[in-house]
Amino acid sequence: MATNTEEKTSAEPAPSLEQVLEHYPRDMVGYDEMWVEDSARVNPHWRRLMKDLTKLGDSELERRRTDARRLLRENGVTYHIYNDPKGQKRTWQLDPIPLVINSQDWGAISVGLKQRARLLDMILRDIYGPRRLIKEGLIPAELIYAQQGFLRACDQVQMKDLPHLLLYAADLARGPDGRMWVLGDRSQAPSGAGYALETRMAMTRVMAEEFRRTQVHRLSIFFRHLRSMLASLLPHRKDDPRVVILTPGPHNETYFEHAYLTSYLGYSLVQGDDLTVRGGKVWMKSLDGLKQVDIIVRRVDDTFCDPLELREDSHLGVPGLLQAARLGNVIIANPLGSSILESPALMPFLPNIAKHWLGEEILLPSAATWWCGQQKERDYVLANIRDLVIKPIDRRGPSVFGSALSEKQMQELKLRIQAEPHMYVGQQVLSCSTAPSLRNGKLVPRRVLLRTFLTAHQGDYDVMPGGLTRVAQDEDALFVTNQTGGLSKDTWILADKPVHQASLWPSIRQMESLMSGEGVLPSRSGENLFWVGRYTERSEGLLRLIRTVLNKLADYDDYRDVSDQVVLNHLLEALTHFTWVYPGFTGEDAEEKLKRPRLHIMDMVLNREHRSSLIGTLNALLQSAYNVRDLWSVDTWRVVDDIDENLQYLSSNKTRFSILQTELDSLLASLMAFNSQTQESMPHEHGWYLLNVGRRMERALQLICFIRTCFVQYAGEVPEHLMLEATLVNHESLITHRRRYRSVQHIFTVLDLMLLDTRHPRSLAYQVDKIMSLMEALPQPTPSHHLSREQRLILQASTEIKLAEVEKLANINDELGSRRALAKLLDSVERRLEKVSELLHQRYFTHTQSARQLAPTKLELPA
Repeated sequence: MATNTEEKTSAEPAPSLEQVLEHYPRDMVGYDEMWVEDSARVNPHWRRLMKDLTKLGDSELERRRTDARRLLRENGVTYHIYNDPKGQKRTWQLDPIPLVINSQDWGAISVGLKQRARLLDMILRDIYGPRRLIKEGLIPAELIYAQQGFLRACDQVQMKDLPHLLLYAADLARGPDGRMWVLGDRSQAPSGAGYALETRMAMTRVMAEEFRRTQVHRLSIFFRHLRSMLASLLPHRKDDPRVVILTPGPHNETYFEHAYLTSYLGYSLVQGDDLTVRGGKVWMKSLDGLKQVDIIVRRVDDTFCDPLELREDSHLGVPGLLQAARLGNVIIANPLGSSILESPALMPFLPNIAKHWLGEEILLPSAATWWCGQQKERDYVLANIRDLVIKPIDRRGPSVFGSALSEKQMQELKLRIQAEPHMYVGQQVLSCSTAPSLRNGKLVPRRVLLRTFLTAHQGDYDVMPGGLTRVAQDEDALFVTNQTGGLSKDTWILADKPVHQASLWPSIRQMESLMSGEGVLPSRSGENLFWVGRYTERSEGLLRLIRTVLNKLADYDDYRDVSDQVVLNHLLEALTHFTWVYPGFTGEDAEEKLKRPRLHIMDMVLNREHRSSLIGTLNALLQSAYNVRDLWSVDTWRVVDDIDENLQYLSSNKTRFSILQTELDSLLASLMAFNSQTQESMPHEHGWYLLNVGRRMERALQLICFIRTCFVQYAGEVPEHLMLEATLVNHESLITHRRRYRSVQHIFTVLDLMLLDTRHPRSLAYQVDKIMSLMEALPQPTPSHHLSREQRLILQASTEIKLAEVEKLANINDELGSRRALAKLLDSVERRLEKVSELLHQRYFTHTQSARQLAPTKLELPA
């Protein structure tokens, strides 16, 4: 007993949290979020989280960071980095250490943000309304009229009895004094809310226990309020307004967020070409015809939204959109012209405006800003330019840090300011606070910037209980932005009591009014799904043919059999026709290429210059899938990511011929998984029908090409039993043929199975019948008992196949050994299928600017 007592007495006490964190650097200037100001104590609201994190250890934290990155990559969370040599599309970078803010601090921040939003809403109404700000001398006239953000065409375009600033975001930074300062206002198309939500989703996976114990406010209530706010804008259609999100397209830096929010909120994602203005109203072009749009949540800059009245060279907008808004027939969130609120030149005038209009002191101050249009302020800026950041008032150019300029550059900047003083402001360089960040397995301080989000709600504003925190990449970084390679953090707002999850689902009363059928599919989405089907099937067909060629090439290398060589030659010719990489194995030098086929096979697989090579086809598939990112489930997108990852490896210089088949097998497995996901996870609605029409169309055309190449043009020259076996293997039909016809393998049995059997999923008859049934489910312009032109064509093709006699198809009809009946059937069905594809485009996708083509037309074929 004495020994135990001695052991207890001599045991060292557990180190305090501060001792555990003693290696955390404290030498950076400014406020650190984790520490109590001017002390060596951890802030109370950080203690629980930091205890949990320090118990995990550096290696476990690094593992979780890796898990978060993998999860974001699999979910397709990307951000476009312009002018990046590593590629434009980047996986979202997440720092697994969140920014923690206590409820008391957040309450004060929220009150200040709401006040600022109300003030900016009043300013926006006034600028495009009575302009009392200018008349009462609260803002100089040239500050408004001189900048591009003021759109004269939007003058007096007002929404009666509604807030104008429906969505708002503010960039906040905590200064050295511990106060939150506003560095920028985002009013025309605030981005980041979707990334904040996806970041939270990832964090609740990799930090599940820590999140639960820390008692963090949920984000879903904000999006519920956002949806209810948009619905309330139209009282007469409150239960079912047609809301669309207008995106510039897949090349926009935040396109992922546009697609993600569309899916999360249950709206339609559209581009400018998907909308049209007729009779002063906005309509969406859908597979069902034109559907009136009530509300547009725009992610397109306002000057690009209407080429008729604003920027005439824009291809992103909708001609006549502003007139529709002027007539009150559509609501735009935020209204065109709201970008003027983002001007930093407004900042120094906000405190005085708040006193006059609200009778209040402004609660969240802006970073100290001097507008150079005033003599005293201009003199101050010129005298202190080294200590300031210089910004154009309407973002015509980049912000410039005076401390980073050479003497010559500084003098040139001064001359520009003196030439147009009203176009510039000088702003205090605020030393943002730091927060713990995980770098190379260690916790280090990095500067952080918090973007907060607000939505108008029930006469006031609702603040997202969180936000998107961006983290500086380096210790001495001046900018905190994703475009310069920064990271992002989740923002945890602590609650005083347990938090319950809020649902996005509407009430039962609303649900009953919505359960009337499928959602409206924009024509552009339908077109992309059609091509996803075609590109998927073409990729699978190419992969199977390349694999068959590689197997036959291995047989020839082993046995040097002349029969294997002849079969291989014709398979390579078929591969040339499949990829359209001419002359390939069909030109005058075909015999030379056949002596060293590996090099040319690799070219058909990896050639980026040919759009119908395997890599070109897979890239087209990924682009079409990305264009309808909002329609895929999470699991489906993970399969798409697998295809992308396999493609990246295949495209790299690491791929050698010896391992080509292994890489192709992996790609084929991913494609089969994608097909399975689309069949089992997508609702069987118009988009699904179009995707499958595309798949069946492409499978039929590929089969026609293969049969024509191998059994029409060169029949009689090929050892037919070997060619027949290669055909069955390539089309995954060998086992079916053996079971159906026992040991008999003849041209009659193979043509019967591959062309005429309506029960075999790989046969031509099966594809044509499937296309016919799928087309019957597509919307028709007017109900009629008459068949449409495309329906008649597909019925004729089906009838031709059913009337064909296999004996006649297999017969050799002339001295050259060609099968004319077979050629005639294949040519006729091919022509009808191509015409059906053309008619489907005319009926459902005619508004698109550039029709994509899988291969050259017959007029473009090499002579």
